[in-house]
Amino acid sequence: MTKILEMRDIRKSFGSVHALRGVDFSLERGEITALLGDNGAGKSTLIKIISGLYAPTSGTVEINGARVTRFSVAHARSLGVEAVYQDRALGVSQPLWRNLFAGRHIKTRFGLIDVKREREAAAEIISRLGLSGAGISPDTPAASLSGGERQGLAIGRAMYFKASAVILDEPTTALAVSEAEKVLDFMRLLKSEGRSVVVITHTIEHAHRVADRFVILSHGKVFGEWRKDELSEHDLFARLMEAER
Repeated sequence: MTKILEMRDIRKSFGSVHALRGVDFSLERGEITALLGDNGAGKSTLIKIISGLYAPTSGTVEINGARVTRFSVAHARSLGVEAVYQDRALGVSQPLWRNLFAGRHIKTRFGLIDVKREREAAAEIISRLGLSGAGISPDTPAASLSGGERQGLAIGRAMYFKASAVILDEPTTALAVSEAEKVLDFMRLLKSEGRSVVVITHTIEHAHRVADRFVILSHGKVFGEWRKDELSEHDLFARLMEAER
């Protein structure tokens, strides 16, 4: 498989705090990788480097074979990386089409928001996500969506902007079982389209069901890495307990 992300010897310090201590991490095209570990293991720091929020203190990052030398969210997006964080950053009083294009609106030749094209694109995304059957339209306020549907909207935004790698931070936290199932299906949809997914989750059942590979971090280092066929859910839980000691 083709690697779209390659990180070597990544270190990140905040003053005297060493959040990452020489992490190697890669991502293959069309795979779902679960990034696991206890609080403080370094997971959030690692994904913030991938998404451009942080620059590493040292180490190298390559995306689609190109060395990354400047780190910003806009640059990461230009390279095909999109991050969906736990709060999803939606304007709940705004219609779906505005949320989908917030900060990256389609403009007319006069520099105005092209509402028609954005509403048409939003309708297509809603249909691809399978949300249209619930009576959802481009003009539906985001506040009307369930938790799982809001995650879907954020994922749909990444799909529209042709992200090759999508990072999901605790996407099923505080969701009912049926809503969590929707989010797992959205991840599978991303994979079916040849996109890669990095998911951080504390729900081991979800990680084992949806991921192709598991990477466990512990105290800023990689504790271990396994493919799905190498570990049962019980074994994965045992490795996590071992990593936390």
